[in-house]
Amino acid sequence: QVQLVESGGGLVQAGGSLRLSCAGSGRTFRAMGWFRQAPGKQRDFVATINWSGGTTYYADSVKGRFTVSRDNVKNTVYLEMNGLKPEDTAVYTCAARSIDRLSRWFNEYEYWGQGTQVTVSS
Repeated sequence: QVQLVESGGGLVQAGGSLRLSCAGSGRTFRAMGWFRQAPGKQRDFVATINWSGGTTYYADSVKGRFTVSRDNVKNTVYLEMNGLKPEDTAVYTCAARSIDRLSRWFNEYEYWGQGTQVTVSS
């Protein structure tokens, strides 16, 4: 019943852009986060946003290139990725929690989606 579904991943050349979406259903989500994981590596924090969208936080590796936003009418969170680099290649997963506190730790989120693949070629 509670579900998060990511979409928008794909293959893009270095320097290109992608816009990921995370559509939620089944409940109201407060703070949301984006994480990514490349094969053989740990899952890394990317960005997080609070309920109102007024507070955001980014990993240093994506700051200035990625923008997280949300549309609560559509129950959807977005991650706009610009200036993509090959090292951005990963499965991107959105996560949600029922309290409106930002977190960079995946295990502090209660729900997550299946992930969407982003591949950046050089």
